[in-house]
Amino acid sequence: MRERGAAGVHPLPCAVLGGVLCTGLCVVLCVVLLTGCQGPAEQGEVADSSTARVLPTGYGEEFLAVDECSSFGTVDPTEVPCDSERAAARVVAREDGRASHGPPCPATTDFVLHISERRPSADEDGDGTVPRGYACMRRLQPPHPGDPGGGGGPRTIVGDCVREIGDGRVREAACDGGGGPRFKVVEAVADRADCPASTGLYVRLGGGERPVGCARPL
Repeated sequence: MRERGAAGVHPLPCAVLGGVLCTGLCVVLCVVLLTGCQGPAEQGEVADSSTARVLPTGYGEEFLAVDECSSFGTVDPTEVPCDSERAAARVVAREDGRASHGPPCPATTDFVLHISERRPSADEDGDGTVPRGYACMRRLQPPHPGDPGGGGGPRTIVGDCVREIGDGRVREAACDGGGGPRFKVVEAVADRADCPASTGLYVRLGGGERPVGCARPL
């Protein structure tokens, strides 16, 4: 922009006035106009940098990666910035494949998002696909059904309460709720024989070294 300003100003005054006066006027005019030209250029550079779009750290690099957030709902989840008013839950663990064949979610996970393989218009690495997987989610705000006694979550853990539903099956229920007889898991052990004498129900907790839950009636 400086070169354009100098080329456009210098020839006209010198061609008309000539002599020493011409030289002086040329110097003054060029200095004034060049100084005025520098200001907009510098301001334009600052304005461009201040309006550049910057995505939050990690957002969009991988679809629902650990510490990223999803919008409300569990069907066809959308990744959103965690400080957005649309953000509902944060990813605490992310695995590929099916949840039934992969590592279990952390104990206090509130719910699981099952991500089917698909080909969106934009994805984390630009290859046009999002692989099958699952994300273990923790709500940004309470209540947290995955907490001990919360009445939900994908895993039954020590501190949770369950209710018998027939055929040797149980269903997790809130410890402070009603709805019939309930049992509270008070300990996790390797084998039923390790449960205390007060145990009234044995609950399968999943894999690991202590897969048996010892539950006592409430």
